Amino acid sequence: MTQTLLRIDASARHENSTTRALADRVAAKLQPSKTLTRDLSKETIPQLDAGWLHAAFTADESRTEEQRARLALSEELIDEVRAADTLLISTPIYNFAAPASLKAWMDMVARAGITFRYTETGPEGLLTGKRAILVIASGGTEVDSAIDFATPWLRHMLGFIGITDVQVVRSDLQSLDADASQARAEQDLARVA
Repeated sequence: MTQTLLRIDASARHENSTTRALADRVAAKLQPSKTLTRDLSKETIPQLDAGWLHAAFTADESRTEEQRARLALSEELIDEVRAADTLLISTPIYNFAAPASLKAWMDMVARAGITFRYTETGPEGLLTGKRAILVIASGGTEVDSAIDFATPWLRHMLGFIGITDVQVVRSDLQSLDADASQARAEQDLARVA
């Protein structure tokens, strides 16, 4: 049983959202003691800009109050990931990639020296001991195909910050064959424990 679940929904849709409906089913199977939620369609995660980057790369003891304020949301998002045993990320594939809101969330979470560090042998993720379940839907893009730039990116970024136990629940190619898409989702859901 998952103790703390961090659920991140990236679909712009609320009604008739495949990813939200599947994420509801995954969450019900996991039966978490506590759920933290981020609906990226209802809140704006800002894009990185020069001021944010300057604040992030200023040593903590040298940061101004303004710089600390610029990083406050990033700190909050990272604390949520740290608190979670399992991340449940539900996202559609828009134009072959993840929605910009999910990229903005990841940009706030992937921070050098905090969620990953550089070593002599390359980057090392610091948020280990967690797992992630990706719920991914698409109209015409096959998950993990050559034109899917969302799923491999998410796996890579999660691994980059230390989360290497990643499972995918997919409902892809819905516009081409809705029944087959639903069947793939049911197979993947059956493997969620």
